[in-house]
Amino acid sequence: KVTIKGIERELICPACKELFTHPLILPCQHNVCHKCVKEILFAFEDSFADGGSESSNQSSPRIKISSSSMDRIDRISRSGRKRNSLTPRSSLFPCPGCQRDIDLGERGINGLFRNFTLETIVERYRQAARAAIAIMCDFCKPPPQESTKSCMDCSASYCNECFKIHHPWGTVKAQHEYVGPTTNFRPKILMCPEHEMERVNMYCEICRRPVCHLCKLGGSHANHRVTTMSTAYKTLKEKLSKDIEYLISKESQVKAHITQLDLLLKETECNSERAKEEASHSFEKLSHVLEEKKSAALRAIEASKNLRLEKLQTQAEEYQGLLENNGLVGYAQEVLKETDPSCFVQTAKQLHVRIQKATESLKSFRPAAETTFEDFVVDVAKQEEILGDLSFHSNGLEIPEINEEQSRMYNKALISWECPGKTDSADIYVLEYHKLNREEESVTWQETEVCSKSKVISDLDDDSSYVFRVRGYKGSICSPWSREVTLRTPPAPVFSFLFDDKCGYNSERLLLNPRRTSVESRAGFPLLLGSERMQVGCYTTLDYIIGDTGIAKGKHFWAFHVEAYSYLVKVGVVSSNKIQKLFHNTHDMTSPRYEQDSGHDSGSEDAFCDSSQPFTLVTLGMKKFFIPTTPAAPKDPASRILPLPSCLGICLDCDKGKVGFYDAGCMKCLYECEVDCSGIMYPAFALMGGAAVHLEEAVTAKYGEYHDNI
Repeated sequence: KVTIKGIERELICPACKELFTHPLILPCQHNVCHKCVKEILFAFEDSFADGGSESSNQSSPRIKISSSSMDRIDRISRSGRKRNSLTPRSSLFPCPGCQRDIDLGERGINGLFRNFTLETIVERYRQAARAAIAIMCDFCKPPPQESTKSCMDCSASYCNECFKIHHPWGTVKAQHEYVGPTTNFRPKILMCPEHEMERVNMYCEICRRPVCHLCKLGGSHANHRVTTMSTAYKTLKEKLSKDIEYLISKESQVKAHITQLDLLLKETECNSERAKEEASHSFEKLSHVLEEKKSAALRAIEASKNLRLEKLQTQAEEYQGLLENNGLVGYAQEVLKETDPSCFVQTAKQLHVRIQKATESLKSFRPAAETTFEDFVVDVAKQEEILGDLSFHSNGLEIPEINEEQSRMYNKALISWECPGKTDSADIYVLEYHKLNREEESVTWQETEVCSKSKVISDLDDDSSYVFRVRGYKGSICSPWSREVTLRTPPAPVFSFLFDDKCGYNSERLLLNPRRTSVESRAGFPLLLGSERMQVGCYTTLDYIIGDTGIAKGKHFWAFHVEAYSYLVKVGVVSSNKIQKLFHNTHDMTSPRYEQDSGHDSGSEDAFCDSSQPFTLVTLGMKKFFIPTTPAAPKDPASRILPLPSCLGICLDCDKGKVGFYDAGCMKCLYECEVDCSGIMYPAFALMGGAAVHLEEAVTAKYGEYHDNI
């Protein structure tokens, strides 16, 4: 037998902290009052319009949303989502139970089930709590009588007389179901919230909720695994009964844990007081050091002030003596009255020297001391930054490390990090970054909070270097900052395109993936037959493919990966007025006669790079990057061969008529040349033998979340 008063904790709504009223079951299986769900969604809506959560929280005094929930409301409102209607068809709901953002689906609140079982238990608790308070008849004339029964079909309570009047014998109402006095009226049949005229008769094992046959036939549960309601009822009841029996059998163990937890509570209280004392002592030491520094600084300023005042006062008195009938001038005037030459000369010689010095000082007046105290300005910028980072450091909290291999810069920045150890992982991370500028003395870090171990950052400047660092937080404890990592953005905005499967595409020797982001040359039977027909000097042919989007103006950048096993790949750009010539070029056969560095046929190198070429391409293959032969290129062939980067980038500047080839990992330019951009320019690729090229995938907002889940 369960004591109703002992389960009060399970009957409290996590939002309003009161007993449940018409609780709804969320997709995360937590229960929240119907009114609380609406108020939280209204607060959600107001936060989008007002740009803050304070006003919306004040407008709903009944609801008590936690600070973390309000932080999530602020975060989602800052992300720029549009304000929905008062009953949104698709809305996110910050569950106060699990602190996660729950998608309520297309129907929003209307798609949630009402938890009638929980309602019944709450009603029993209310009756036990107010046993002395009777439920009155709803139909008696004043004064109403105490009810004796409640009709579940009429959803009303009656005294004996009123029940007989409203449920006469021999009528349909006489067949109504009645129970003892209650205020909790629940329907006899649970109806589907999506199909209001259909009763639920199945249980979806994927979504863990009752569904009707229409939901299974063509609704959102069409491909889900379902079972009959009776089977689900039997299975869940057996599991719940077994689990309850197990917990009851472990009552002594539970009591031992409770005793241990009571001791831990007391120990926590003592340890927290000790930690407070240590923290207070640490801050008192800092305060004492600051007071000493303050006193020393004030003493130094006071001593300098007194010395300067003394010098200025002496100088003022000297100049006062230069006035008529005063000081030095007055004394000299008296000496001039002497008529005895010998006596006058004896006194006037020294006096004349003093008068000359006074005259010179008068011509070049300079104060004896400075009035400013610029030398006594205390620079506390660095100390302020250190004090701003003052927090609880834990030796057990691992220092996160930014993973430079998984982090990348493209259309956006994807920053990933990991913790070396498994213990005491952080609850939240703070990622800071700033643009690297050698001219600026002070650095302003931009900060963002992240719940996962990766973050996508937008709106970074092109052709710029950024410094990143991250630290972890577990409650009020934080780890030290990670090692700073510098990454460089592409030299121009990222250009998006797919491989063109129509213009010149050779489906016999080239294979495109369905998304048209990867191309592979197949050294198969058609290529073998083509080589067999050419008996003299032909090794194979180059198969060309271009991008499906062209560039008419501006500066653009794109990146791609070349598989390490690739034998020969050429990459670059081609003009629209030379595309036909590209695909029908008579010199597309790689033979000794036309091989660029074969040594056959004098002048072949110059012919290969002259203006008649319909494209500007560089050669890649066998894990090497080959700088084309030009007058400005190094004469030594070995110095023209570089290791092939894992990711290669191309930057086309139509306005300046230049194309550059980059190591997209560090955004370093490997080779740059001029190109004729008179027509529309297309990305161009050529493959021979076994080779493959994969276009770089754009970084999206969900990219980091996806890889973090993996």
